[in-house]
Amino acid sequence: MAVRTPDPDPEPEDDGLGAFPDANPPAPDGNPGWLSEFELEEARRRLPMLYVEAIPVRTDGSGQVIEIGILLRSTPMGEMTRTIVSGRVRFGETIRDALFRHVENDLGPMAFPIMPPQPLPFTVAEYFPMPGVSAFHDDRQHAVSLAFVVPVTGTCEPRQDALEVTWFSPEAAGSDAVAAEMENGRGTLIRQALAYLGLLR
Repeated sequence: MAVRTPDPDPEPEDDGLGAFPDANPPAPDGNPGWLSEFELEEARRRLPMLYVEAIPVRTDGSGQVIEIGILLRSTPMGEMTRTIVSGRVRFGETIRDALFRHVENDLGPMAFPIMPPQPLPFTVAEYFPMPGVSAFHDDRQHAVSLAFVVPVTGTCEPRQDALEVTWFSPEAAGSDAVAAEMENGRGTLIRQALAYLGLLR
């Protein structure tokens, strides 16, 4: 089954564009970089799209990662899959702001992520519409994604199409069983994050 990198989720300032794909409201907050559905499809056929992805983690008092947060979601086909926080970067938006926005969108406003002044991705993932080019696949587009580990200190209450966030131990998060449930090849991304954190066993 082909699965896709998610579009930005509907937000109040987006005038429900994500919820009503046939609507074509004015650009939110006067942002000329916001694309209509038609413009987005045209751009996807011609340009790589820039995304940020975040793997939420919980740490102990010494800063050691003890849990990895993975979202459970239901696809339009009714299938259950696991994924991570992900979304496009808007025109004129900093990487840090895009990362914070998507963490808040997917995990709720009480997640309280710890954002460094200058976020540094642990890897760059490339999603291709042609299977087999890389470990990551998106049937709509070529997407370049900056992937981050983001500690969260608050209560995570998933929103949008996520049903829940499941907290796994590092060992369980890197298991074959969890990787088999991840969409778009993101099990590889989880293992890359564990290796970056020195937790891959």
